[in-house]
Amino acid sequence: MKQAVPGLAPRFAAWRILHDVRHGVPFDVALRRAIVDLEPDDRRLAHELAAGVFRHRSRLDESLGAAIDRGVDSVRPDTLDALRLGAFQLTQLDRIPAHAAVQTTVGVARRLGGRRIAGFVNAVLRKLTRDPAAPAPAGDDLARTHSHPAWLVDRWLARFGPDETNRLLAWNNARPALVLQPARWARAGLEAALTNAGVEFHPAPYDAGLVVATRKPTQLPGFHEGGFLVQDPAQRLVTRFFAPAPGSLVYDACAAPGGKSVALAAVAGTVVAADKTRVRVRRLAETTRRAGPGRIFPIQADALHPPLRRADAVVLDVPCLGTGTFARNPDARWRVTADALLRLAEQAAGFLAAAAPLVAPGGLLLFATCSLEPEENEAQVERFLTEHPEFRREPAATVPTELLTDAGDLSLLPQRTGTDGAYAARLRRIAS
Repeated sequence: MKQAVPGLAPRFAAWRILHDVRHGVPFDVALRRAIVDLEPDDRRLAHELAAGVFRHRSRLDESLGAAIDRGVDSVRPDTLDALRLGAFQLTQLDRIPAHAAVQTTVGVARRLGGRRIAGFVNAVLRKLTRDPAAPAPAGDDLARTHSHPAWLVDRWLARFGPDETNRLLAWNNARPALVLQPARWARAGLEAALTNAGVEFHPAPYDAGLVVATRKPTQLPGFHEGGFLVQDPAQRLVTRFFAPAPGSLVYDACAAPGGKSVALAAVAGTVVAADKTRVRVRRLAETTRRAGPGRIFPIQADALHPPLRRADAVVLDVPCLGTGTFARNPDARWRVTADALLRLAEQAAGFLAAAAPLVAPGGLLLFATCSLEPEENEAQVERFLTEHPEFRREPAATVPTELLTDAGDLSLLPQRTGTDGAYAARLRRIAS
């Protein structure tokens, strides 16, 4: 079917992503659905536009509010998403001419609601081109400047201070690098294949992977052979820190999408990799089938009702607020709440309590989150150790000491490490 407006397809795909996420669909799932029929360049543009709207939503709404007589709250959500796409192109993407940004956004609006909605969007965006947004406010209003929830920024200011918080927020708004972790191929073989293919790369922070100068992992040498996984250095540092004994039986209770299971299986003997839903287990199986070394058995199981009686090591990478991964999941910042933080912390405590009896005497309980929040991290482990005196911390000497807390836990903060945020604790069950 002929496109009435050149460049409309990636803009409408971006709008679909915004729409689906607003209705509860995870960003990565919404992205895959929306771009499946697009050409590679259009896929990248749709991704950039949708992610950019999430990263800059507060500033976009501020700009649009000045151009709408009754403010953004008076606009229907579907129309507002289209306006945000147009405003993002006008205010954040210098390479897209203003007339193209307006024309394509009006095309999206016409598909949503016909001439009336298209005329409204056209009028607002043309007003925005005549009266561009004012410069961002000074650093004392970091939440608005960097488009983050104010309650979360207040927490970070109290914990990190203004300079570090500003760096953390800037990190969250930057496009993350593509990092490869060797899987079925040894690192030397992966480096040689990348070099032969003319792909530029350099070591990731703490030598935890290879940063490559491309956005197309499926076109890199080794992808179809399972030579590598795409995974942030933080997650590889977590599995290094876990360091299960060679030949051990590992139960990975919240395993999807499977990157940790693959890394653990390269060291341990056998990994039973579980997750709660069929969809997540299917994704887990795809990862382990493509890149796993064998000895990984994906199953569907609830972490509160483990399918095993004993394991040498139990891994709990629990669902959390995800505040350490906002750069990779730009939509997540608009879903987090203080109530969700408390609820997830209680859920994690339940997972820990359910996992403790599985750990064989002398075995390991390995706990991790991708959160920066103490309630989900240090406080969680302290509570568990108080209630389970048969466990004690046992840090591993497999990561740089500067990444460890005074108590010996792994703590990765993006503004300090240049990686995603993550936390991990290594707990040994005392042999009776």
